[in-house]
Amino acid sequence: MNFDDLIDRRGTYSTKWDRMEDLYGVSPETGLSMWVADTEFRAPDAVLNQIHALADQGTLGYSTIDGRYREAIQWWMQTRHNWQIDREAIFTATGLVNGVGMCLDTFTAPGDGIVLFTPVYHAFAKVIRAAGRTVVECPLVNNDGRYEMDFAAYDAMMTGSEKMVILCSPHNPGGRVWTQEELQGVADFAKRHDLLLLSDEIHHDLVYAGHKHIPMQNADPSITDRLLMLTAPSKTFNIAGLHTGQVIIPDPGLRARFAARMAALSLAPNSVGQFATAAAYSPEGAEWVDAQVTYLDQNRRIFDAAIAEIPGLSSMKLESTYLAWIDFTDTGMPREEFTNRVEQDAQIAANHGTTFGLGGESFLRFNLGTQRSRIEEACARLSRAFGDLQ
Repeated sequence: MNFDDLIDRRGTYSTKWDRMEDLYGVSPETGLSMWVADTEFRAPDAVLNQIHALADQGTLGYSTIDGRYREAIQWWMQTRHNWQIDREAIFTATGLVNGVGMCLDTFTAPGDGIVLFTPVYHAFAKVIRAAGRTVVECPLVNNDGRYEMDFAAYDAMMTGSEKMVILCSPHNPGGRVWTQEELQGVADFAKRHDLLLLSDEIHHDLVYAGHKHIPMQNADPSITDRLLMLTAPSKTFNIAGLHTGQVIIPDPGLRARFAARMAALSLAPNSVGQFATAAAYSPEGAEWVDAQVTYLDQNRRIFDAAIAEIPGLSSMKLESTYLAWIDFTDTGMPREEFTNRVEQDAQIAANHGTTFGLGGESFLRFNLGTQRSRIEEACARLSRAFGDLQ
């Protein structure tokens, strides 16, 4: 578990490194890739040993791992999150964006309004629009560098055409771990407007000291009849390329509808992803995650301290995730200028805030899930790129 070991992913078909020049104009030879939300860390030995064992066996035919896979998910959620789930509630999607798409396809119709609390993970709006549904943006309130919800304002925005609300919990890109009171507010909002509630909890394992993630089903069991949960080991263990995530549906009626749609499309899990998930959701995996969170915590402290030294820049205090959300408002620069300084002067590829919806216009998102030396290099580059402000 040496997270300081540098891994060179250039030329390995890594989306994060091998596409950044096309998308951001940052050369992988001289640049730092801090955009795509996967990490630079070697996956846990428990996972890699399982994949090696599959390869060494020499056959990659059909498997019957499903029982072990479900038991591992149940064990992890109970042990790590005090969340008891029914094994029959677990469905497997090809990653969580696919899970969102499947839920939209099963439970909504073209033209339906889908509520997002923005700024939020950019793939939500993309898949909603691709499905012919309508994005309804409810802007989060930036209260002194901390996102909060304004349900009175959101109530006034509803027209009756909305059928689903999607919550990102913990929040990407703001890093919030929503409190019991806030989660209750979301549940009550869904009930008031008769909305299905889709809770994406993919970052739930990456929570820092002083904060506690609460699964939505635990926050308000009375919303079980309208609740759809999304989880995955992908962000936690850096295995996103295996495209294996879970749609967890507590209500039998909703579960039956989802199962019927999956059957109609003949969707089945990737067995390698199931094996990897079962290996990750284990005591060995838990030890690795705890060490990773400690390492990420120091990364965020170093990055936040460097950002605080640059006049005009501010970082949201991360309560969860390895995704730093940096506000450039007080530089007084137009978006094009601060973006150009980051990409061309600092040679860093970071996600553009505009892709996250309303409220993201003055922000860039930086991935801190990398080696300490790269974090320190990024800090030095940003300091130089905005040196004239100091």
